[in-house]
Amino acid sequence: MQAVEDLLNTLSGWVWGVPLLVALCGTHVFLTVRLGFMQRHIFHAIRLSLSRKTEGPGDVGPFAALMTALAATIGTGNIVGVASAVAAGGPGAVLWMWLTGVFGIATKYGEAVLAVKYRVTTARGEMAGGPMYALERGLGLKWLGVVFAVFTALAAFGIGNMVQANSISSMVKDNWQIEPWITGVVLTVAAGFVILGGIKSIASTCEKLVPFMAIFYVVGCLVLLGLGWETLGSTVKLIFSSAFTGQAAIGGFVGAGMKEAIRYGVARGLFSNESGLGSAPIVAAAAQTRNPVHQALVSSTGTFWDTVVVCAMTGLVVVNSGEWVKGLSGTSLTHAAFQGFPTVGPIILSVGLLTFVFSTILGWEYYGEKAAEYLFGPRVIKPYRIAWVVAVMVGSVATVPAVWAFADIMNGLMAVPNLVSLLLLSGVIARETKLHLRDEIGRRPKS
Repeated sequence: MQAVEDLLNTLSGWVWGVPLLVALCGTHVFLTVRLGFMQRHIFHAIRLSLSRKTEGPGDVGPFAALMTALAATIGTGNIVGVASAVAAGGPGAVLWMWLTGVFGIATKYGEAVLAVKYRVTTARGEMAGGPMYALERGLGLKWLGVVFAVFTALAAFGIGNMVQANSISSMVKDNWQIEPWITGVVLTVAAGFVILGGIKSIASTCEKLVPFMAIFYVVGCLVLLGLGWETLGSTVKLIFSSAFTGQAAIGGFVGAGMKEAIRYGVARGLFSNESGLGSAPIVAAAAQTRNPVHQALVSSTGTFWDTVVVCAMTGLVVVNSGEWVKGLSGTSLTHAAFQGFPTVGPIILSVGLLTFVFSTILGWEYYGEKAAEYLFGPRVIKPYRIAWVVAVMVGSVATVPAVWAFADIMNGLMAVPNLVSLLLLSGVIARETKLHLRDEIGRRPKS
């Protein structure tokens, strides 16, 4: 078993190595240029996203679709993952992570355009879309769509389910000495109650949960930064300076060069906001929208909130705490940074992790379900949902490193066919943008 584990860890490191990171970043930059720096419309897109008005066919409102995508995207990576990037790449990693989010907005936009453009109505009367349909209907590469769907259905159980459930049960055990099986039962019942109701139940829950958890966490981080305001100015200066020069060794911190700051900041940014992986467009396809560009603008704000705001808040808190100089690892660094503020810090961290993780379990179920439906048809939906709920319990009580490594591999491999669709169909994205963008930015959002 150890040999299998070592092999999977090696493969995971290879999949998430330099070639994939370059391909993802290259796609971000390419689409940013091809679409005329779409990021300049982000604040209009935010206004559109806050509107509850629905137009056109679909299963859920645009805002609900965005919240479901954010539910799946905002997870432990936004807290523990950011701390890991700082621990390995130094404070400068925060800036590179932030820049990755800025450029990733264009890719998230492009993914949603294709998802809505090539979506279909299933036999059950529901919308289905995502990279598998773009590959099949846009490029005639059904086999590659099948490959993407297989990777997604498998990755979902790990990265979106058992890994998340295990992180919750472990945190509850460490903080309140509650046995993992008890946490597992509560989590399984709660997840089952929502998931068995399908996309409308999931979207309705995420529509209420995600704004609360995001606002609570961001405001909480602002409070912590306010409590440590004396060093905040020097913290921001350090993040910018070390992003381009590296950081010399301080105390127990080994020290990181510019190369490490870029590598870990970019990798964490890509992994956190999922732009280019092809997951978020699956739920974007379910949105009630008048044209592909409208929902794409709404969906693009997901990367903004996830990385440009939430990850940046975590990064500022971690660096400003000063705990990173002690050579702590990701999880230990996270706890040390937040617990430096008695009572307030631990509450913000605990509530943040609990809500982030639970919402991820809900959002990723829909991704995995639609991928399985693409492969096997509607008959697989109910069994998939049941298996998902069971996996929540398994993940809560069992730690199987090999499963985590396998899920990381599948998660990374999802990006390959998705990037193929984005690059080869970039002309379609550009044409749809030219056709609808002027009308969209000229409209006044209505609630």
